[in-house]
Amino acid sequence: MEEKNMPSPQSAGFEVRLEKLAKLREQGIMPYGYRFERTHRAAEVQEWFTELTGKEVRVAGRLMTRRRHGKTQFAHIQDDSGRVQLYLRQDTLGPEPYERLELLDIGDFLGVRGEVFKTRTGEVTVNVLEWVLLAKSLRPLPEKFHGLRDVEARYRQRYLDIMVNPDSRRVFLLRSRIIGLIRRFLDARGFIEVETPVLQPIYGGAAARPFQTFYNVLEQEMFLRISDELYLKRLIVGGIERVYEIGKDFRNEGLDRFHNPEFTQIELYQAYADYSDMMALVEELFRFLALELYGTTEIEFAGRRIDFAKPWHRLRFIEALKERLGVDPLELSDSMLVKVAAGKGIEVQPGTSRAKLLDKLFSDLIQEKLIEPTFVIDHPKETTPLAKPHRLDPRLVERFEPVVCGMEVGNAFSELNDPIEQRQRFEDAVRRNEEFATLDEDYCLALEYGMPPTGGLGLGIDRLVMLFTDQNSIRDVILFPQLKKEK
Repeated sequence: MEEKNMPSPQSAGFEVRLEKLAKLREQGIMPYGYRFERTHRAAEVQEWFTELTGKEVRVAGRLMTRRRHGKTQFAHIQDDSGRVQLYLRQDTLGPEPYERLELLDIGDFLGVRGEVFKTRTGEVTVNVLEWVLLAKSLRPLPEKFHGLRDVEARYRQRYLDIMVNPDSRRVFLLRSRIIGLIRRFLDARGFIEVETPVLQPIYGGAAARPFQTFYNVLEQEMFLRISDELYLKRLIVGGIERVYEIGKDFRNEGLDRFHNPEFTQIELYQAYADYSDMMALVEELFRFLALELYGTTEIEFAGRRIDFAKPWHRLRFIEALKERLGVDPLELSDSMLVKVAAGKGIEVQPGTSRAKLLDKLFSDLIQEKLIEPTFVIDHPKETTPLAKPHRLDPRLVERFEPVVCGMEVGNAFSELNDPIEQRQRFEDAVRRNEEFATLDEDYCLALEYGMPPTGGLGLGIDRLVMLFTDQNSIRDVILFPQLKKEK
């Protein structure tokens, strides 16, 4: 079978399976069961073989292999824990149930009752005393030896991908575990998990193009959130001193190996802390994840060994750019900055803001070379309207981005809590007609009631999973990435 194409309803494999389905129904066999009482999963039969030898078990799963030897057959069924071998004999099952095995296909779901033993080759096996069909598969599975390799087919039919590709299945099981570990890490430190609106009347917390929709009952335009930040900081104002949210955010922009318009991130905020505290938290979290997942602080990503036991490097944004450009970028006019970028082979689109140009210069010239875990710190003030001014240099803000193997995995600030300055920054961005600039009056009002000094951190869950599962593309860690419609 060609791997990227599933059979059409007119294909021979589909028609043959339909005929078998009809024969089963003619014989009074229900091809789609309601339930099956299991006593063990496949892995448990393997693991507890010594205790189970000669004892009866009930297992269920998808039929994955089958070998016929006259009046006996060997098969494997697979559940979410692994596979176990079945031994089916005519003299044990009886003539009719044994003959009815010919109406089964690879992919069908079976439930079996039988006794556990080990074959002469040493494989743990269930000697089947009784079997029942739980679901008839009408389409052949991808070719078992090569799995599902076509990339688009893997994304469009992820259920087949995780069925036949063990590595893909491992990635998504690890993703679930990583999110659970993050929750455990934060809950143990007194953080409270909350939920904030996904549909928002004013998008904010980042500079990005939003997805738009219309709220019929309220008769107003709404936006899918691009960030959770402004609502979470309202809760800090309200007195919840450590708060976090794990959820979907949406940015109606580009798609590449590091970006997906629908993505998952965690944002957290801690009262009476600053960005130095957030750096310490990130170092501790990454060590914790590596140890819990692999029993060591070292992981492998993109062919490199990364050790989270060591303190992360600190790299100052402006100093790194100054060394690379040969001039202090903060002393350049906007037009001169564009000329310097062009001299480095960096194309700048007309209308690009100074803030985005500075970010692009750093990303293109420096970031991809940062292999060891690094905090890029102290960004220019114009790049970050929600961060507190740097206490030693008012041209900068107290912000950092954690970068590993050239990949930015988050963003963090000492949060701006001066309501007058916050309003002024919002108004300045709107007056400069910066793309996607907004003025959130309700957030400004909340700040006027007073927000304590606060450290904030956002981490991209998808990129975090890429890092800890050694995956090259963000789509490989998202179960159902959006794709164009098939023609």
